[in-house]
Amino acid sequence: MAEAFADLFKDSKIFLDRKVLSPHYIPDHLLFRDKQIEEIEKALTPSLRGERGRNVFIFGKTGTGKTSCIKQVVERIKQLPIVSARISYVNCRVYNSRYRVLSKIAGDHIPMYAKRGYGIIDIYEKLISWIEEDGKVLVVVLDEIDIVKDLDDLVYTLTRANSDIKSGGITVVGVSNNVSFKEGLDPRSVSTLYENDLVFPPYNSHELASILKDRSEKGFKENAIDEASINLAAALAAREGGDARLALKIVTKAGELADEKGTSAITVDEITYAAKFAEEEIAYEVINTLPEHQKLVVYAIALMSIHGSKYKKLSEGTESYILSGEIFNRYVSIAESLHAEPKSSRLYRKYIAELEMQGIITSYESGKGIRGHTKLIKLSYQPGKIKELIEKGILRDNGTEAH
Repeated sequence: MAEAFADLFKDSKIFLDRKVLSPHYIPDHLLFRDKQIEEIEKALTPSLRGERGRNVFIFGKTGTGKTSCIKQVVERIKQLPIVSARISYVNCRVYNSRYRVLSKIAGDHIPMYAKRGYGIIDIYEKLISWIEEDGKVLVVVLDEIDIVKDLDDLVYTLTRANSDIKSGGITVVGVSNNVSFKEGLDPRSVSTLYENDLVFPPYNSHELASILKDRSEKGFKENAIDEASINLAAALAAREGGDARLALKIVTKAGELADEKGTSAITVDEITYAAKFAEEEIAYEVINTLPEHQKLVVYAIALMSIHGSKYKKLSEGTESYILSGEIFNRYVSIAESLHAEPKSSRLYRKYIAELEMQGIITSYESGKGIRGHTKLIKLSYQPGKIKELIEKGILRDNGTEAH
């Protein structure tokens, strides 16, 4: 037993500094994102001068550098000698309700409000008074904004606050993987948004290879990974949507495999093998951070994949697909059981398109004869694992399990 533990503390032949290879590590210079950083800073400049700026919404698929860029901008702003603007960065995966977001903002700037116990109205009025004290502008960065459960209420509260503020104002920066998330908002909330939209494009294979090379020089020991392995990892990640997190996970997993073998260099064999595990791990992370109703749609598909549906599942070769209409009905039933108002069939179709774009599901349009023209849908990953993952999250929070 002691020998087994001793093996854990052996010096790695592969890794020099593993944290540099983490998707959460933010380098001093973000490759291929100078333009996006410049656009964010330009959009926020009026607010930093103490003027009421336009809200900014940043969109892009997972792994396109959105969070890294906005965090870098936040740090730059904090280092400026600014007296007329304050900034709050809020991770909505943690602070996922209007109350939690407002409490976090108040706690950032008003120490006495850092502790819980105050109601939403108290916190709101205190923030308004604090802003009006010297006419400051509060910049609120909401990362993964679409995770917030009562998003309509939050957006309406923050944007309408400018009508109550006599001197100063609030600027909202929203960050989301979902380009169409605003379409799910109440019209009242949308009407208060006057924003700049900034879309982050996926990285291509060349860009991913450059990012991996830059990180590898600091994260791996000399000659631990060669150019062929880097290029293969970049190509595999580019094929799956240009996700830099996936590329980093591939080379990290490959390094772990090489370490386990006791070798001093990563080969393309380790890269190929690692890619299978990394892709699945990323997919489960994406599912775990989906907005509530998209997660419920995935849950409905997982349940029907396991237990079957009212109608016999349809097969295309050896793969079984489920009717889109049945999935929608199951989603509505699950949402109602959780006391959440189901979204419209129009938004449901958008959810399906987005889930397919992220590789979580696959679908095809049926021909005539299968209850007319309809979309047939199949999960890309193990339904049992997806069911368990979602039940640990949103359903556990509600104290309910659907069947």
